[in-house]
Amino acid sequence: MTTNLKRRAFLKATVATGVASASGLVIGVYMPALAAAPAKALPKVVQPNAWVKIGTDNKITIICHRAEMGQGTYTAMPMLVAEELEVDLRTVQIEMAPAAPVYINALLGGQLTGGSTSVRDAWISLRKAGAQARMMLISAAAAEWKVNEIDCRADKGAVYGPQGKRLWYGQLAEKAATLPVPKDPPLKDSKSFKVIGKPIKRLDTAVKVTGKAQYGIDVELPGMLIASLVQCPVLGGKPLSVDDSKAKSMPGVKAVVKIDDGVAVVAQTYWQAKVARDALKVTWDEGQGAKLSSASISQSLRDALTKPTASVKKIGDAAASMVTAAKKVEATYELPFLAHATMEPMNFTADVRPDRCDLYGPTQFPQLAEGVAMQITGLPKEKVTVHTTFLGGGFGRRIDVDFIVQAVQISKAVGKPVKLIWSREDDMTHDFYRPVSLNTMSAALDASGTPTAMTFKLTSPSVTSRLFPPVVQNGIDPFMTEASVTPYAIPNMSVDSTIHDTGVRVGYWRSVSHALNAFANESFIDEMAASTQQDPVAFRMKLLIGSDAARFRNVLEIATKNAGWKTGGKLGNGRFQGVALMEGYDTYVAQVSEISVTNGEIKVHRVICAVDCGMMVNPDIVKAQVESSVAYGLSSTLLSKITFKNGMVEQTNFDNYPVLRLSQMPEVVVHLVTSNQKPGGIGEPVTATCGPSIANAVFAATGKRIRKMPIQTDDLKA
Repeated sequence: MTTNLKRRAFLKATVATGVASASGLVIGVYMPALAAAPAKALPKVVQPNAWVKIGTDNKITIICHRAEMGQGTYTAMPMLVAEELEVDLRTVQIEMAPAAPVYINALLGGQLTGGSTSVRDAWISLRKAGAQARMMLISAAAAEWKVNEIDCRADKGAVYGPQGKRLWYGQLAEKAATLPVPKDPPLKDSKSFKVIGKPIKRLDTAVKVTGKAQYGIDVELPGMLIASLVQCPVLGGKPLSVDDSKAKSMPGVKAVVKIDDGVAVVAQTYWQAKVARDALKVTWDEGQGAKLSSASISQSLRDALTKPTASVKKIGDAAASMVTAAKKVEATYELPFLAHATMEPMNFTADVRPDRCDLYGPTQFPQLAEGVAMQITGLPKEKVTVHTTFLGGGFGRRIDVDFIVQAVQISKAVGKPVKLIWSREDDMTHDFYRPVSLNTMSAALDASGTPTAMTFKLTSPSVTSRLFPPVVQNGIDPFMTEASVTPYAIPNMSVDSTIHDTGVRVGYWRSVSHALNAFANESFIDEMAASTQQDPVAFRMKLLIGSDAARFRNVLEIATKNAGWKTGGKLGNGRFQGVALMEGYDTYVAQVSEISVTNGEIKVHRVICAVDCGMMVNPDIVKAQVESSVAYGLSSTLLSKITFKNGMVEQTNFDNYPVLRLSQMPEVVVHLVTSNQKPGGIGEPVTATCGPSIANAVFAATGKRIRKMPIQTDDLKA
């Protein structure tokens, strides 16, 4: 006997039955704003919206509160909880967290995945959540057996007591739920770790390999329609009028919706929506953006050099030292706009009804997604739910919510669930781009070739001024000035910043300003060394002085030794090396890139990285992140850029916005430093050291200084 039972109806029925018959334990953190809300998962709870759920059937669920976009949070976050909870990670279930205050990233001030903060932020809080649950379960077992808690221990999902007694967590869940939550449970010493620090296989691999993983583009809802949106070719433009007569008559089309920044065609399938969208005739108000070109933007950056600056760092009197210098070195470095170029183009599904709004899709900022939905729909917080899927790449692009706003507006207009899908061309031409930058540097050296002064002036648009204005204080955007202060001991130094709006919308991009400022700093330190015929590695070592520089020296020694560094980076046999050094996100990185140059073409053969990111949750994930960062960083160094003409982005797809191909990927050798220091971030730092290490290798090979990215083959041929 068969029945045509819909998936949603089946889920409703089974969940209702399960909730009616089950009890369990949920461990979380108190949230006053949501205290009145009923528990969604199980009736027996300690606190709502929890980190840990334990059912009486012994099923254990760990909440992952950071978006999984390939960087490994779906594994690393549960590992932190599992360590203290004493459970086998392979036996637990993982759920993505909803939007809720408990999941706010303390380092960023919002429920946000970015800034290489996931492990750094969760290092204590998630271990604490696991320890709280473990202690409550031990207390419940001790009470059941009428023994002292000190005679009980937790291991692999059970509590063990005297005379071989054992109770599974599921058997203790109801009793534990009645106990108070320990405020400050003691955490394990690192010497006792069983999970943290181990190269555990990723928990999301199986579902991704088998196609069971749900990305935003996979979302299916009953009665769902698909939308394709045409936006003004000029960024910031708005629709004035639209002739939709032809589009409305095309197969499958259900509606044409004009929203704030475009016109959407809503149809039964994506292709129907896309073809009908192309038939629209839209008149645009292009605004001031129509005047923009790459040439005018570049000139505006140079003009901005005369603007007042904000002081980021000042040591001694750099200006006075310049006057008495035996030798001066000056250089200007310029980097272009870049697209995020995520594998999965922007998409989101919104189901707006009179009494509630459900959002489904890939976002790095569910809290902001919830907020904009509340604003558009007028619904209260408890009526808006964000269901975060896997992200097919983020790199900072999915911190912004423009595509989510569009999906909500369209769904509200048609009164049905709508999945909005951008094309690759939409994605490439309507990004929030990595900012351009113009960095000017000068240095004074004495007769022995030792720098006595250095100045660094960075000029760039500010992402933070748009997204988080209160963070920008006294003209300084802290996310714009990252890696601007050199680690080298130079007695007189000034670092100054100028925020300059070019008229192009900008967003956070993997490594944010580290890539901009490290390119300038680490290229310039090489230029100083070369100006006095000193080896760039020896020159750096000479300037890395004191205990504060110990971690820098260590990674530099490891990387150069394992790379087989020779004086000047000249290995012979047509191979050349360049080096770069940086601290970012509390992680210390030294990178040596080995290249050859033939007829102006650069071939990257090897990249050797030494990484000290403090205590590692999962070394395999760290290694994979370094390799991924190299691929991303080499793309921006050798291939990619965004340019403008008449206010429009000229790059539309991967044919004219090339990224690194498999055949271009070098061998990547990763050396991880064993450390007891607090964890650092690893998703982004190595992206920033690719540019300067390659540029310095090119100088070793050709004698030509690279001060602009991407590296131009024609320049090397010349």
